[in-house]
Amino acid sequence: MNHIKFFKQINKTSVSEAGGKGASLGEMTQAGISVPPGFVVLADAFDRFLEETDLKQEIDARLKQVNPDDINSVDKASSVIRDVIHDTEMPLDLAEEILKSFNELNAEFVAVRSSATAEDGAIASWAGELDTFLNITRDNVVEKVKECWSSLFTPRAIFYRYEKNLNDQNVSVGVVVQKMIQSEVSGVAFTVHPVTEDRDQMIIEAGFGLGEAIVSGQITPDNYVVSKLEMSILDINVGNQSKKLMQNVDDGRDRHAQNVWIDLDESEGGKQKLTGKQTIQVAEMCKRIEAHYGFPCDIEWAIDDNDELYITQSRPITTLKNN
Repeated sequence: MNHIKFFKQINKTSVSEAGGKGASLGEMTQAGISVPPGFVVLADAFDRFLEETDLKQEIDARLKQVNPDDINSVDKASSVIRDVIHDTEMPLDLAEEILKSFNELNAEFVAVRSSATAEDGAIASWAGELDTFLNITRDNVVEKVKECWSSLFTPRAIFYRYEKNLNDQNVSVGVVVQKMIQSEVSGVAFTVHPVTEDRDQMIIEAGFGLGEAIVSGQITPDNYVVSKLEMSILDINVGNQSKKLMQNVDDGRDRHAQNVWIDLDESEGGKQKLTGKQTIQVAEMCKRIEAHYGFPCDIEWAIDDNDELYITQSRPITTLKNN
């Protein structure tokens, strides 16, 4: 296959073709970390799509018209670029390659995540700037790959280009297609305390449901402080979670929504999200990942209804002053 590689075929040196997210997932897979299986639609697929459809020149022209101080010009360029990407057919052989790889994955539902080739680097971190889609099926995976491509041109992403002086650089995007974990509990972990920068203290945030709820800041998670040296829990702050994001099931809800918010009453949402055993399990896995990479990591994790722990992303912590 020319434009797709499975995680087992890529590693941390693959950022230029798989993007930061894809390269990290490949690296952890090769290191034996429990990562849900998947593949990456490589950045050259997007580059080929732009070249073959003559969209590259139009996009470059639209971006040159942008004045980052004029929000209307940013919104206009974004709207036009995203519309033309949406309306342009993907080359047939590329669509077939994606579907064939989806079949090999043997998963009913997948997460489709943007993975910019400039992502998670020393210059800039694209984390949170591009789109992610959860619980995607074979029927709409090709369309969601295109939506990930076009998210490189959201108003927020265009502003980010100018903020980081990337507007004159070639930024491409790979797309991660990964078996979906229907998490009972999920969250993020920072292997160094992001505020105090204490190297021994790891912060784990946890919430009920899918992890996108925490990553997007839409719920108040539990907060656990763990000593990496002693592997002991130093502090627990239980958040009162009012809702959780879950896979949609056909029970009268909007059938077109892949995921839905479910309200939690105070007694359910106020429960501690992780047991002591689970907290240490997450901490040990994150400590192992940090040791593998050799630098502080910002890690996304999920625990399914079989109490299996999976790592869905790891990136450097880019906000530390003494990094």
